[in-house]
Amino acid sequence: MKLILDKYETFEEYRKAVRELSQTLLIASEDRLSLEEGIPEDLTDALRDIGLFGISIPSKYGGLGLSMEEQVRLTFEFCQASCVYRSRFSTTIGLTSQAILDFATEEQKEKYLPKMARGHCTGAFALTEPEAGSDAGSLKTTAERHGNDGWIINGEKRYITNAPQADVFLVMARTDPSSTGSNGISAFLVDATLDGIRVGDPPKMLGNEGSHACYVWFENCEVPADSIVGGQEGRGLKAALRGINHARLHVAATCVGQAIRLIIEMTEYASKREQFGKRIGEFGQIAAMLADSRAEMAAGRALCLDCAKQFDAGDQIPFIDIASAKLFCSEMVSRVADRAVQVMGGLGYMEDLSDVPRLFRDVRLFRIFEGASQVQQGNIARSMMKDKRYFDPKERDESYVRKVDDAFARLYRG
Repeated sequence: MKLILDKYETFEEYRKAVRELSQTLLIASEDRLSLEEGIPEDLTDALRDIGLFGISIPSKYGGLGLSMEEQVRLTFEFCQASCVYRSRFSTTIGLTSQAILDFATEEQKEKYLPKMARGHCTGAFALTEPEAGSDAGSLKTTAERHGNDGWIINGEKRYITNAPQADVFLVMARTDPSSTGSNGISAFLVDATLDGIRVGDPPKMLGNEGSHACYVWFENCEVPADSIVGGQEGRGLKAALRGINHARLHVAATCVGQAIRLIIEMTEYASKREQFGKRIGEFGQIAAMLADSRAEMAAGRALCLDCAKQFDAGDQIPFIDIASAKLFCSEMVSRVADRAVQVMGGLGYMEDLSDVPRLFRDVRLFRIFEGASQVQQGNIARSMMKDKRYFDPKERDESYVRKVDDAFARLYRG
């Protein structure tokens, strides 16, 4: 990582290098993701070489140690290429590394984070099960003590991104069989080479061809005692939430990057395609779709940056704002994708003639994973109703008013 830091004197120089990689090599190679049924190793090496596996990992552990705002700004750039590229390192920079960073022992951090930062250790986040998704507290995977030497894990996980490439699984399992809900769930760092782990074949998906989200079965998988994150039981969902909040903001920023790409595609077409003696972008109906897409993308961009700045200011993690960003941006990019198809007409529906059909399918996933839109809506509403500042005038003191004013000021500054 030091070579990367030495190569670019400023973050802006690094951002431009990432943008160049995205706009040239990554976009030009998008067809390979489907043809080769995954991200080819030479393209994965390009992601490693420029440091994208280490953007969220502190320099102490060999990462770039970028602020959340810098991570978000980079995501706007590299996610103008296919979001499948991001999926290759997303589970490492977010869901797994952040849980390790905040909850693991120092020995666990030293073991995994430097390798993750270099892209030599892919982390996969194993929480979701057939009967446990948004309701993570209902998971059934178990971890039973095995003498004094470790644990035996049994259970079925699904939709595990990067499972075939994983070097380590962050596994949520119930260590207290008498518990219900989130109590009694612990997190384990499980070496992917251990006996008793079986990864299913990558399923065919509506979009995101080249990204692998598989079933994983743990069948009497024996893990050592020091595999439990932080050496403590019962903190599994706390560790998961830390990674999920980070990941949701990255997903929101990914939606912004994909929206930028779609807007470029439809604007270029609307500027060149002529009907009735003028460019179609000059027709009011087409102009409205272009303008609405640009305005909504800009709103999503500002919301992502505001959340990132709250992270960097050291405030309490803005859960409700992150949920709002993920909700708005995932819905926004789907609207933009639909408009892109409409603006481009037949060309927007022809797979071999335009990238828009593939992008249209890809972005549909964002309204589902990392918490579906309806889950985000429920979380936001519950948080609002618990906060008396929304409905009790007595709670609206001057400090709160100033905080709200400051938040809006940050939002409009972008």
